[in-house]
Amino acid sequence: MLKFAYRNLTRHRGRTLLTLGAIAFGVVSLVLSAGFVDDIFVRLRENTVQSGLGHLQVAREHYFDLRNRQPYAYMIENPGAVVAAAKKLPTVREAMMRVNLTGTLSNGSGELPVVAEGGEPEKEVAVGGFVTLVDGRRLTGGDQNVVELGEGLARALGVAPGAFVTLLTATPEGAINTVELKVVGIFRSVSIDYDARAARLPLATAQTLLNTKSVHTVVVALENTAFTQTAAGQLRKALDGQPLAVYTWDELADFYRKAVDLYRTQFGVLQAIILIMVALSVSNSINISIFERTAEVGTLLALGNRRRQVLQLLVMESAISGLVGGLAGAALGIGLALGISSIGIPMPPPPNSSQGYLAVVRIVPEQVAVALVIGVVATVLASVLPAWRVSRLPVVEALRRAQ
Repeated sequence: MLKFAYRNLTRHRGRTLLTLGAIAFGVVSLVLSAGFVDDIFVRLRENTVQSGLGHLQVAREHYFDLRNRQPYAYMIENPGAVVAAAKKLPTVREAMMRVNLTGTLSNGSGELPVVAEGGEPEKEVAVGGFVTLVDGRRLTGGDQNVVELGEGLARALGVAPGAFVTLLTATPEGAINTVELKVVGIFRSVSIDYDARAARLPLATAQTLLNTKSVHTVVVALENTAFTQTAAGQLRKALDGQPLAVYTWDELADFYRKAVDLYRTQFGVLQAIILIMVALSVSNSINISIFERTAEVGTLLALGNRRRQVLQLLVMESAISGLVGGLAGAALGIGLALGISSIGIPMPPPPNSSQGYLAVVRIVPEQVAVALVIGVVATVLASVLPAWRVSRLPVVEALRRAQ
């Protein structure tokens, strides 16, 4: 029966090629769309990690819930021990301490509210790839009483590298403290809002300003994002018994989770539309093919073949078409993905960002396999009803159509 089905397909080459083309088009569309969507997710994930969030963050329990009301009540008092525990893990690339504070920044003629972050500049590179230096220089480990300003904040204050600004904030005890800082650099991130209110300080300067040796968080950068869950479990075990919590990047990135859910829904609808269009195209081609062969079906029935065997033969022909078309579509889709990725797709800046990027179409083996299966299944399902109808025709009526 398999040999007979193959010979029938090669006998009607024009019609077979039309069907294969429709199947291949659908599989190619699914492979390319899935690869493009996967690239969006990967870039969004890595941008989220590199936005300073890191792969893991260690903080006092309840800090992220209550930091807006009691910003200094939940600080890590012995951060060095946490950093040491993190660096013992085999997948950890870097661990760094941070202090967060809010205040006002003044240049003598005006002042603006700022969100300042004290960190370890040389270590921050591991999770700060989102920051681009626009003017001046970067902070270094030996800096004291200097600051980097976001591009929007520097523009609003009218300051440039070399200028002096005054940062005013409240200490954990409630006292007011100020420090004069020299602007050494202007940076630009992926977020326009962040650049309009952000300042970056050396950790020692921030701790001196707050009169504390504690920190708010210890940020951990891993060798690969794929190690996140494993490393989080290991670090929780290492810190067991302490009033500390370990958070993964996706637990802290509410925007990422909502954006992924939105994109998955949107592209799921798009893929469903593509699938329906392909199924209709294949169904039309198969319908024409089967009903044009009604006389052949009558002859097979007249020669003693059972209706079930005829139905199996017609469905098998469609399955072979689906498999061949699906394989051709998968191969063509992979080839197109490689070609498109070598050139790149210029993309405009995402919402709330000032920088565009070059997108690629990633080859995701699972999605290629799913596209192939969908191509075969859609073809088989499209053939079942017309094949069943033809196989149910009375022999005399089927033979009459040959005249």
